Amino acid sequence: MSGSNDHIGGEARHYGTATIGEAVARLRAGRLVAVPTETVYGLAADSTDPAAVAEIYRTKGRPDFNPLIVHVTDLDAARKLGQFNPLAVRFAEALWPGPLTLVVPKAEDCPVAAAVTAGLETIALRVPAHPVMRELLEASGLYLAAPSANRSGGISPTTADHVAHSLGTAAPLILDGGPCEQGIESTIVAVDRSDFRILRPGPVTLEQLEAIAGKPADSRVSTKIEAPGQLMSHYAPNKPVRLAAQIAQPDEYHIGFGPVAGDINLSPGSDLAEAASLLFAALHHAEASEKARIAVAPIVDRGIGLALNDRLRRAASPK
Repeated sequence: MSGSNDHIGGEARHYGTATIGEAVARLRAGRLVAVPTETVYGLAADSTDPAAVAEIYRTKGRPDFNPLIVHVTDLDAARKLGQFNPLAVRFAEALWPGPLTLVVPKAEDCPVAAAVTAGLETIALRVPAHPVMRELLEASGLYLAAPSANRSGGISPTTADHVAHSLGTAAPLILDGGPCEQGIESTIVAVDRSDFRILRPGPVTLEQLEAIAGKPADSRVSTKIEAPGQLMSHYAPNKPVRLAAQIAQPDEYHIGFGPVAGDINLSPGSDLAEAASLLFAALHHAEASEKARIAVAPIVDRGIGLALNDRLRRAASPK
């Protein structure tokens, strides 16, 4: 990965009050930067610096057995960290840059810190599409570990304000790139020999993956943590959450979908992609409301709806 700077036509690009140059300097000094991706805001650090990676865990309060996704510029960069068989290459060529994370065996000389892979022999890799994250990767020349920029287990952030609110005084420099387009974390796929398994559903659907692979996904379910976001209680507000609620109780903030209006509606037209982009923002609204509990309307369990319901089940699980 080659370095560059944040100057286009002689002027520094500002994201909120920060510039790419400031962010690069912090990353190279082993510090953290919050940065937008097309999915959610990430808490980025140099993945090859053990102290910087430890700071991610410290800032998030994240369990050390939960691995991190490493963001890179392209497939060539990814191949320096992981081993890509023909199926993994097919997925990468078809869907990168984009909201797909591939879990592949680590390269023999993989330089990332041990904590990034949480002791596993695999590594989670993604080529993001968001222009701010891509600019940061290019300018820094680093492989960036970047879990969601929130306290571990809390609601994922889709705006710079969400980052500041969740992390409070622990919040690092934030590159404000506006609201995230997808609004839900990447699909995570483990590729093993000629098979693939979905470890976490997301914007890239099962149907898309099977069409590229030319065969069905492996339906085996693993009981071990293989990728981010697999803890049962995850993405959770600090209020009880009730799912499939057609009608809310008086003490519940109601998140609607389609014909179920609610206090806020993820998509009056039942558009699953629109609902995904607004899910975490709606949960933030619900958490900030005066109501003691949260109720969520039923969401169809197909396509991106699988990812939405996965996040909601984790949000509703006891902490």
